[in-house]
Amino acid sequence: MLASIYSFIASAVITMAAVGVVLIVLRSLFNYTDVNPFTWSARTLRRLTDPVVMPVRRMLLGFGIDPRAAPFVAALLIILVAFFAIQVAGSILNTLAGILYALGSGKQGTPVAIIGYLIFGGLGLYMLVIFIRIIFSWGTVRHSNRMLRFMIGITEPLLAPLRRTIKPVGMFDISPIVAFLIVWLCQLAVAGTLLRGWPVRFF
Repeated sequence: MLASIYSFIASAVITMAAVGVVLIVLRSLFNYTDVNPFTWSARTLRRLTDPVVMPVRRMLLGFGIDPRAAPFVAALLIILVAFFAIQVAGSILNTLAGILYALGSGKQGTPVAIIGYLIFGGLGLYMLVIFIRIIFSWGTVRHSNRMLRFMIGITEPLLAPLRRTIKPVGMFDISPIVAFLIVWLCQLAVAGTLLRGWPVRFF
């Protein structure tokens, strides 16, 4: 049943992302072909896509980049958000599947396996939160945003010490890469100890 739920969520997210990208492409085509901006179709496209395109345009202007690239960047952001949504759903459902499998298996060490699945899934979500925070900090989300503040709050205890210890490579802060590596090694440790002999991935 969880596999069906995952398939449904993934299909729904992909469909919504595809619709968003198509609308942005149509908006770009209307702009390049000089379609009358006051027609119903042009106004509708602007109304549907402005919430994504306009913040990206402001971000590009802030970086001194040609704002005409905003539709392309907005389409990429939609794809990234869809990818993250699918990964988060997969991580949560995979953890639930592991717990249900452990409960129904009747094998020894079930309590340990349940703890292992919870930790393994939590570490996977933590890696995703770090990556999403990086993307948001580069993009159009302001620090006043509740979601970004939440992600900063739970990732800063790991990233802050690494940032103080590891020097940037040129203009790039590589501490998030080190954080990824640390969390990934923790996942391997959980899989090799608490989940030894148990499946880690279900779908």
